[in-house]
Amino acid sequence: MFLKHLTLLNYKNITSKSLDFDSKINCFVGKNGIGKTNILDAIYHLAYGKSYFNPLASQNIKHDEDFFLLDAIFIKKEKEEKISCSVKRGQKKIIKRNNKIYDKVSEHIGFIPLVIISPSDTDLIIEGSETRRKFIDSVISTLDHKYLNELIQYQKLIAQRNALLKYFALNQAFDLDNLSVYDEQLEPLGKSIFEKRKKFLQQFTPIFQKYHAIITNESESVQLVYQSQLSNSTMNVLFKQNLSKDRALQYTSSGIHKDDLSFEIEGYPIKKFGSQGQQKSFLIALKLAQFEFIKQQSGELPLLLFDDIFDKLDETRVEKIVSMVNDAVFGQIFISDTHAERTEDIIKSTHQSYTIYNLNS
Repeated sequence: MFLKHLTLLNYKNITSKSLDFDSKINCFVGKNGIGKTNILDAIYHLAYGKSYFNPLASQNIKHDEDFFLLDAIFIKKEKEEKISCSVKRGQKKIIKRNNKIYDKVSEHIGFIPLVIISPSDTDLIIEGSETRRKFIDSVISTLDHKYLNELIQYQKLIAQRNALLKYFALNQAFDLDNLSVYDEQLEPLGKSIFEKRKKFLQQFTPIFQKYHAIITNESESVQLVYQSQLSNSTMNVLFKQNLSKDRALQYTSSGIHKDDLSFEIEGYPIKKFGSQGQQKSFLIALKLAQFEFIKQQSGELPLLLFDDIFDKLDETRVEKIVSMVNDAVFGQIFISDTHAERTEDIIKSTHQSYTIYNLNS
């Protein structure tokens, strides 16, 4: 899998740009604010149907314009695949594959395997549990459409159950039979999602630990600990136990939408006890494991996007990652950096083909 050509129109701060890519390494260099990250985000957008940094589609349209258009040609299994994504203000997002519109964006997820490593990944550590659940769900959904559909259905039912709880409170009424209709539908979905998340983390954690050991020379032990209420209960039991609480709060307080993933270093939460350098190494290992997992499960080499990554790592860690490029662990790579010379010196050492796009000129 590789990206051959990309056209951007009215995307964020880019009025119009057309780029042809090297099948191995592509580097975007230039000062901050010039649009390096936006090009990477456009590639991500074509893979996942949304921006990595701002999921509100209309906010990715250039100021004072009415629409954006992303158009690309990917080579997948030696066949050209034309993918486009467009948004007009006030209208539904349109994603096309070979000029045919997808009925649902979810149908496109997984067709273009891609992993992005960005400074904003620190949100996985500092933000709440929803951010970490989204990471788990994103990786599984890339490979399992049934899981994605179950997740969408679960989220819809939770929203409907919450709306009913609000209705009860507003009207000072209560109907257990009505509420049970949602509980009965949520039970099998919650169980299936829980089991798939648990299985995923059993497979994923050793890969993550392997990459962390490579990056840090095995200097620390790390762990991903899955935290779920379903580990010791069932959805139905949880709903019954928390019925009074749910009625008081007017939302569903238990279920797999409350799952979390604890990031630990030497047995302690990395958020509280990890240095900035330890946190960066943890996150990069996490994303490289995501790459490896998708590669193993799909049999394809995902695209790999490094956003401003060389500015965030010390020389030793950069050399570790570059050595993996030399070992042909990765396929096509996209890199953004502020220093053209530094980037070229690093890339030359890989002895791979590359193209550098200087966005200052």
